[in-house]
This record gives sequence, C-alpha cells and structure tokens, in this order.
Amino acid sequence: MQYYAVAIIAKKWQLSERSVRNYCVQGRVPGAILEGKRWLIPEGAEKPTRSSRQSTHRRTLLKVLQEERAARLSGGIYQRIQIDLTYNSNHIEGSRLTHEQTRHIFETNTISAIKDTILVDDIIETTNHFRCIDTIIEFAQSPLTETLIKKLHFTLKQGSSDSRKSWFTVGDYKKLPNEVGGRETTLPEDVPVQMKALLTDYNTQKHPTLEDLLDFHVQFERIHPFQDGNGRVGRLILFKECLKHQIVPFIITDTLKYFYYRGLQNWPHTKEYLLDTCLTTQDHFKILLNYFRI
Repeated sequence: MQYYAVAIIAKKWQLSERSVRNYCVQGRVPGAILEGKRWLIPEGAEKPTRSSRQSTHRRTLLKVLQEERAARLSGGIYQRIQIDLTYNSNHIEGSRLTHEQTRHIFETNTISAIKDTILVDDIIETTNHFRCIDTIIEFAQSPLTETLIKKLHFTLKQGSSDSRKSWFTVGDYKKLPNEVGGRETTLPEDVPVQMKALLTDYNTQKHPTLEDLLDFHVQFERIHPFQDGNGRVGRLILFKECLKHQIVPFIITDTLKYFYYRGLQNWPHTKEYLLDTCLTTQDHFKILLNYFRI
C-alpha cells in the first residue's frame, strides 16, 4: 500500500498540516502510522468529519494534575509525567539513573539494589526534580517571574554537591562565566539585566504560541543564568507555560536530545529544526492524553 506524508494529505484535504496531525493522533485516520518523527497516511484514506458535539465538561490537563497530586493518585498521568519528565530531562544532562530506577524512587522513595555505581547527586536531583514538577503545577497559572525561576533552581540543586561549593549559588544567578556547547553565554554581571528584559518582553504576550515559548526557551538557554541546571530549569518553564496557556506540553526524550540541541543552535535562522522536534514530541504526548481521556 502507498503511504503519503502529512503535507501531501493536508493539501488534498484542504486542511492545515497541524489538523491532519491531530486527526492521526486521535486515531481518526485508519491505517495512519507514526514512523520516527512523522505520520504516514495510507492511500485512499478519507478526510475525517468534524464532530458537532460540544463537551459540556472539559477536563484540562492542569486540572487533572492538580486533582491527582492532591489525591496522591498512583497510576495516573500525574505519576507518568513525574517519571518521564524527570528521567528524560535529567538523562539529557548526564544522569545515570535508568527509567526504571527513576520510577522506583518516585513510587517507593527507595532505590533498588544495583551493581553499577550511582552518583548520590543523581538520586538527590531526581527527588528534587519531582518537587520542581509539583511547583510548576502549583504555580502554573502564576506569571513567570525571576522569583519563581530562582525557586525552581533552588529546589533542583538543594542538597547536591554543587550546593556545598563556595562559588556555586543555589537559587541565584551565576558568579562565574560559563560556556555551553563551546558557545559563550551572558557574563554574570549582565545576567540580571538580560533576564529582566527577557521576562518583560515575554510577559507582554497575553496568548503566547508554541513558537513564542520556544523563542523564550532559546533566549533563556543562551543567557544561561545559572552556574548549572539551566537546561532542566528551562524545560520545566516550558512545561509550566504550556499548562498555563493550554498548549499541548511535550517532553524532550533522551533519544531526541541531539535534534533538540541542533534546534537550539540553529533557532535564529532555522526555526523548523526545533519546532519539528517539539511538534513530534507533542504528537506522542497527545497519545498519552487520549489514553487518559483528557
């Protein structure tokens, strides 16, 4: 059977590519398959009809997360996000904990017997990251401020070996210049001014789009305001803002980290790299939302 890309089907059906993607994720295109980062649609697939029924009760993801967190519900989407977001974001930054070990820590507050050496920091920053996710759920509707961003950093790095270094400021901006991927970042003395300017510009947008969120993320990572932990704090901010503005969130998986890095590096002149990576992870997240009927 012949299969076609979303772009071709979108033209045929006279829809946006995003709408076609959504139909595929919702299971409304029989035979559509997700191959790597793209949907493939079988020849002869019919355009789905729009439903005229309106839901009388809308279960937003944020509402569900708040309810499941308060009820300490296990096996729901709150637990799934805690484990998947923590594992992948930490693993991108070099954590050696496996997904199973991360799950075990979240569910039992213990770590199973292991043969390989595990860094204590990996365990500390995993439990801290769980608390960071609780923070973004609690303050999802709040404005994005320096105070909240510093709170996330303090929570993430508290009790780690970095917190015992005299030159490392936990919960505050960096004191020493640093690089990321061989690229110079904002000098410590310029960070406060640039962060204020970045937040002022971002917060003037009442209804930011996914592209607006990613633009903020790229600028945040280029400023690199903290000595360490910038990537994880930046991805937590992205998730929070998606919850606030009802944009489908996404989790950058460890397997996509090089596409993610390429997207960050090339954003100023080629936005499609990062957008495509995030849209792909959005597609996978929509499957999760459908499973939990959200």
